[in-house]
Amino acid sequence: MEKTITTEVVFNGMLLTVLRDEVLLENGAMSIREHVLHPGAVAVVPITSDGKIILVEQYRYPIKQKLLEIPAGKFDKPGEDALECAKRELWEETGYTARKYTYLGYIYTTPGFSNEIIHLYLAQDLVPGDSNPDEDEILEVRIEDFDAVVKKCISGEITDAKTVAGVMRAYFKLRGEK
Repeated sequence: MEKTITTEVVFNGMLLTVLRDEVLLENGAMSIREHVLHPGAVAVVPITSDGKIILVEQYRYPIKQKLLEIPAGKFDKPGEDALECAKRELWEETGYTARKYTYLGYIYTTPGFSNEIIHLYLAQDLVPGDSNPDEDEILEVRIEDFDAVVKKCISGEITDAKTVAGVMRAYFKLRGEK
């Protein structure tokens, strides 16, 4: 374990906070740890009754390209219920609601420099509706064959980590149900 000696807030923004900590290592040496505090998030793997997956394509500014992803979003407030957040994000981004949700666990996206955790859900028994994306979200809903998306995750055509993790967990969860 590392012991925090001092903490400095380097940046405090709308989405995240950047800290610079001085730490005492197990071997007695001192070191610096810069890290990002994130409020947490959810991601949803929505699967239709005929074996399709609902995805969103959106431009991701930090990497300057569009990515094909499962619907996802951050918690709006500390302590927000993950399932309620998942329901909101699915509806906002795709217009769909689901009658059945299955928790698929969580992932740490980048534990080398961030505490971001994403809770993953499988959504089934979908009901279509009108989407309501956030003002700064410009996305296109895409409906694709689930097995084809699994192959895209394996081949590297889909590179978004939460999508790869969510799709693969959903794939094995659904294969176990048969």
